[in-house]
Amino acid sequence: MEQKARNPDIDRLPAVEPATVLAILRVTLGAMFVWVFFENLGKGLYTPAGYAGLIQYYIDSGRAPALWKSVMAVTASHASVAAPIQGATELTFGVCLLLGIFTRPVALGAFAFLTSLWLSEWGTAWIWELLVPMVVALCLALGAAGRRLAVDTVLAARFPKVPIW
Repeated sequence: MEQKARNPDIDRLPAVEPATVLAILRVTLGAMFVWVFFENLGKGLYTPAGYAGLIQYYIDSGRAPALWKSVMAVTASHASVAAPIQGATELTFGVCLLLGIFTRPVALGAFAFLTSLWLSEWGTAWIWELLVPMVVALCLALGAAGRRLAVDTVLAARFPKVPIW
């Protein structure tokens, strides 16, 4: 096989360490969760009526599987409990990701949460709107994104045998 010549200009470009890239993605996803929390709070989506109305819109207009629509219907009928739980979840994910605390389990939870939203919004929103943050959350969980600029760095040093760092 013929060997291609290396481009010396590319070799001179500074490389960013993967841990730094993961930290940038972690902080960005955390900021997105905090932003969405305050945006939804301003829209009244954490009130029972606002939450139930949004979920009903997804049920009526979306193309989620029938089984998932039945799950959404149960959630909408319990909006007085589900709405504040969703708000607290979004804010908690955001703050934990911004600080880099319990990053791997939080990122995995964020992946599951974003996946459920993606299913719920199927047919009502651009498919990539939640797919990209879902993939980022999964990469953060797999890549141990709490190892740079994070509280997890301190926790990992203090508790090195705990496998979640």
